[in-house]
Amino acid sequence: MAEHVIRLPDVGEGVAEAELVEWHVKVGDLVREDALLAAVMTDKATVEIPSPVEGEITWLGAKVGDVIAVGSDLLRLQVPGEDASAAPATEKSKKAPRMPRAEGKASEAPPVQTRVGAAEPPPAAEGPSVPAKHEPARATQARHIALGAPRPEGSRPLASPAVRLRARQGGIDLRQVPGTGPAGRITHEDLDALFARGPGLPRPRFLQPKSTVEELKLVGLRRKIAEKMTTAHSHIPSITYVEEVDVTALEELRASLNKEKRENRPRLTLLPFLMRALVRAIEDHPVVNSLFDDAAGVLHQHAGVHIGIATQTASGLMVPVVRHAEALDVWGCASELARLSEAARAGTAQRDELTGSTITITSLGALGGVISTPIINHPEVAILGVNKMSVRPQWDGTGFVPRKVMNLSSSFDHRVIDGFDAAIFVQRVKVLLETPALIFMES
Repeated sequence: MAEHVIRLPDVGEGVAEAELVEWHVKVGDLVREDALLAAVMTDKATVEIPSPVEGEITWLGAKVGDVIAVGSDLLRLQVPGEDASAAPATEKSKKAPRMPRAEGKASEAPPVQTRVGAAEPPPAAEGPSVPAKHEPARATQARHIALGAPRPEGSRPLASPAVRLRARQGGIDLRQVPGTGPAGRITHEDLDALFARGPGLPRPRFLQPKSTVEELKLVGLRRKIAEKMTTAHSHIPSITYVEEVDVTALEELRASLNKEKRENRPRLTLLPFLMRALVRAIEDHPVVNSLFDDAAGVLHQHAGVHIGIATQTASGLMVPVVRHAEALDVWGCASELARLSEAARAGTAQRDELTGSTITITSLGALGGVISTPIINHPEVAILGVNKMSVRPQWDGTGFVPRKVMNLSSSFDHRVIDGFDAAIFVQRVKVLLETPALIFMES
């Protein structure tokens, strides 16, 4: 048998290192040629590493979450043939990695979970010694009962139906009650003693204190999100402006348009209208549609409006980008938004569909709360947050009437946009949403 070393291959595009986000094998596994071994994540994509040979895994060179340099030993296998452990990797071992997956697939690899203080289960005893090894546990349990200690977790309390009913009515967890009857049976006298102690009653099981701690390592997409949020929060001094918007007329228009079912027109939600209102407002306030290079002190003001839509997926928060929203009508925005959101949730979105936004909209729909403080998607200078819609009483001059109202919570980079300009921009969006016919008018 010979040892074959597989090193992290060059994944292209000048990448010098990658993060290990998933192992598909473990030590002792037998793998065939082309079987998936691991997945690594670069700044641009997730790449799957196939096996160039057939053999048995003998060593893994990294843990999930570790950053590995290109060319470093990734794993070792025992393969049929003469001893060649010192030999360099053959051309066959340099087989190219699988095509990159979209970033949305990265966090399919579950975070490493370590239970602090948890011990490995003891190895199973063999043969006739099994019953003997369980006898001390039974004796210990019996001593606990005899001494009046709380019943060990997992043991079934012995009690008559009448005692069980009385305990249930009194809010007593019998698993926490020491029994003084034969074989540890709980009697009415045991309950009487507990009730007589009053405040000293054992707490029900669901009120027992817990001391377990789990360590969850941030890997893959979750780590990328953490890094990006840290950068945005530390680099951007932001101001958040909140305004209430009456969307009653907009909702009536949306419902009316959705009744006109046409094959080439998708069902409209609130977001396509908000996207079009954003485009119209940017025409009057183009600085909002910018990227700020804070290192160079240069503001890049874009003519094209590329709207990022913050989308929650099973892998984490992703931001698919509707490009050139200024060239799309409300149905075009809806179609592209539906396509990109589905791709993001399915993990099939391409890299260029997840980058390049110039301004972002974030919305949690019915979970949007009343007010939020969205974090700007660095290096953008503005983000528009949509809070939940609700029916609220509004004074119309003669009385209170029910209106559909929601808040917009928008954050701006205060280095570039003053509070006054931020307010003027949001007020323009408010006018467009409250008078939705303006959205359809030519500039």
